[in-house]
Amino acid sequence: MIALDSFELASQAQSHLASTHEVVNVATDFAERNLYLNDPALEEAVKREGAGWADADLSAFGARLGTADYLALGALANEYAPELDTHDRFGHRVDLIHFHPAYHALMTTAIEAGIHCSPWAEPGPGAHVARAARFYLHSQVEAGHGCPISMSFAAVPCLRQQSELAALWEPRLQRRVYDPSNRPAEQKSGVTIGMAMTEKQGGSDVRANSTRALRLGNVGPGEAYELVGHKFFVSAPMCDAFLTLAQTEAGLTCFFMPRWRPDGSRNPLQIQRLKRKMGNAANATSEIELRGALAWRVGDEGAGVRTIIEMVAMTRFDCMVGSSAGMRMALAQVVHHCRRRSAFGALLVDKPLMRNVLADLALESEAAMALSLRMARAMDSRADAGEDALVRLVTGIGKYWICKRAPQHAAEAMECIGGSGVMEDSPMPRLFRESPVNAIWEGSGNVQCLDVLRAMKKSPETLSTFFDELARAKGGHGSLDRYVKALQDSLGEREDIEYRARDLVDRMALALQAALLVRHAPGFVADAFCRSRLDSRGHHQYGTLPTAVDCAAILRRAAAEG
Repeated sequence: MIALDSFELASQAQSHLASTHEVVNVATDFAERNLYLNDPALEEAVKREGAGWADADLSAFGARLGTADYLALGALANEYAPELDTHDRFGHRVDLIHFHPAYHALMTTAIEAGIHCSPWAEPGPGAHVARAARFYLHSQVEAGHGCPISMSFAAVPCLRQQSELAALWEPRLQRRVYDPSNRPAEQKSGVTIGMAMTEKQGGSDVRANSTRALRLGNVGPGEAYELVGHKFFVSAPMCDAFLTLAQTEAGLTCFFMPRWRPDGSRNPLQIQRLKRKMGNAANATSEIELRGALAWRVGDEGAGVRTIIEMVAMTRFDCMVGSSAGMRMALAQVVHHCRRRSAFGALLVDKPLMRNVLADLALESEAAMALSLRMARAMDSRADAGEDALVRLVTGIGKYWICKRAPQHAAEAMECIGGSGVMEDSPMPRLFRESPVNAIWEGSGNVQCLDVLRAMKKSPETLSTFFDELARAKGGHGSLDRYVKALQDSLGEREDIEYRARDLVDRMALALQAALLVRHAPGFVADAFCRSRLDSRGHHQYGTLPTAVDCAAILRRAAAEG
């Protein structure tokens, strides 16, 4: 009888062990959303800035990217990082980088969508705006693959300074076919182009580069040289060719360096190792040594920085877009979560303080996107002197400010989700690790601010154009009018201007964002942005919006829901 009683008790215990709790009050994956249609601010900006003709295409693109299967590609491409084989099993030098199929799938989509080439292959009104919107949407899925896409896009203006090279390589670059094979470009159905500038001893100071260029004579497009030296950071070393800088007798000069020589032999640019990075794991970044690598001069000898600067400006623009995309995905994730998670008797999204934080994150995201697409329109209109001046000045302002704001935005979004947001099976750690990257790549914050000062000094008309842009919003909000007047006074003071550069560029960026929102966003968005960012000096902390802000309306606009 005792044994039978024990068996019955054990059976009852087993039944309880089978179900310890019910899974309730948790969110779901953010998926099956149209990333374009669920972003009214983006839709409006695309149409406003001249690319309304791409609306249907962007809608279809956004629907594809927002599926659960497609969003999963971003996680897989980062979970399985690229691996390097310097030699094959027989000892031959191969320098092959192996990627997960998810990475190749992302690259295929980006190239088939023309994100690497469309404004050059199909120029016209709104071409840069449409391309920036596609880059913005696709970067929300995964950021690392955007590096070779961005560099390929940015290489064209530099290549066009050497007509023979442009005639040979631009048609290859404009093909919308992803071909990851490592073989001579003439045997491939599509190519990508990278950039190799940074060396150990110089970092951002490329004039300290020590790589030497030895003239061979005129044996192809431009003048042929052999390069001997190293590069410490080469992103996307699997690209088919690279724009790089090396020293000639006349000084730092720009060169075009393919992975394969015209005779079909491997060009001796040898990958030493792949970098182990905090973020951007899907993208390969390497150290290389140049052991007599064949390259052709682009532009004048000694004018390397001036030659390659347009490529740098284009990649800096893409850093703006990419960081804006990271903010948008973080916002979408956190609003989705807070609309489904309850605490202390109510949904998180209905808690007044949480609503303050979420609305604040939404304001930051919209302002970043609005400034990025405004700059895309300026790139479409560079035949106009004023728009060209904006590109030259505001690219540095936007790259500095938007990329600098991204890490705090990502951290705040993680905190809104709580402990689950820190777990590696959530997308938030990846977004957080990615968030500082663009602030460092293509020139850190100090470099951007100093470039802004140089642009204003070298071309004073850029500052006049900047204030002309702000004047279009004059009278739209009292806080903005007062802020612009104080900014004009501060920029007029030349003493210690380099010491004050960050403060000045901070304020220039905020003034531009506020002016765009005052002109184009709903009043509840523009008013909240101006009152929270412009009425108080210092760095704005998320969740400190002033009273009487219509947080509910801001969140409805930014809901990212189907």
